[in-house]
Amino acid sequence: MTEQPLRVLLADDQTLVRTGFRMILGADDIEVVAEAANGAEAVEAARRTRPDVVLMDVRMPEMDGLEATRRILTAPQAREPRVIILTTFDLDRYVYAALSAGASGFLLKDVTPEYLVAAVRTVRTGDALLAPAITRRLVQRFARRGSDSASLHRDLASLTPRELEVLGLLARGLSNAELATRLHLAETTVKTHIARILAKLGLRDRVQAVIVAYETGLVSVGAREASEETWTRARGPAEPTPLPVVEHDCSPADCCARPVRP
Repeated sequence: MTEQPLRVLLADDQTLVRTGFRMILGADDIEVVAEAANGAEAVEAARRTRPDVVLMDVRMPEMDGLEATRRILTAPQAREPRVIILTTFDLDRYVYAALSAGASGFLLKDVTPEYLVAAVRTVRTGDALLAPAITRRLVQRFARRGSDSASLHRDLASLTPRELEVLGLLARGLSNAELATRLHLAETTVKTHIARILAKLGLRDRVQAVIVAYETGLVSVGAREASEETWTRARGPAEPTPLPVVEHDCSPADCCARPVRP
């Protein structure tokens, strides 16, 4: 049976970004079913076209990507799309909020064509786009122990001792294969443990599991992380080197900051 083509919605207020991404995806037989220039258009386009994956700019006029992500993922529908957040900054509180709301990962806008395609295909299969060195820095920067989102999910007492151990190692960035080796388990058993953790805590994917592990205090800031080399072997092409970070507190729709280029 022939696999259905992968269908993507592009949401970004910059026409040039949408055009470039559409060309990259189209060259790899990924269909762009709709484009949106703001969050409100993205919500309507997602309702109308039912994409597999949404590439969502976090900072847009009228309605930002954070609110659009929340609305898309809470809308009644037969099948939820996967949302990847697009951002200029890797350490961005709005990206963190979008991950907490259910986005499956994020990409910097200067991503390579190969990594963009790999990322879209990764989340389409149900996996999270989780690079430990970047995602964990983001979580460590903005996670708040005892936060409302932690209390929502999030009675860890429902987990068995083995599941707590798996969740802690997962939050440190270990892949399924590394978890299997560390715990002397079959990889299929590791996958079963992870599926049970997500189901018990009402989580969508590994990204949300990492966030909950930090917000509940199961894992603390400064815990050892897996290497980028390890993540690359498990997930494919490496992420592009991010631009230096500009700390900023503007609202998503009215950001004044710009990346600093060498």
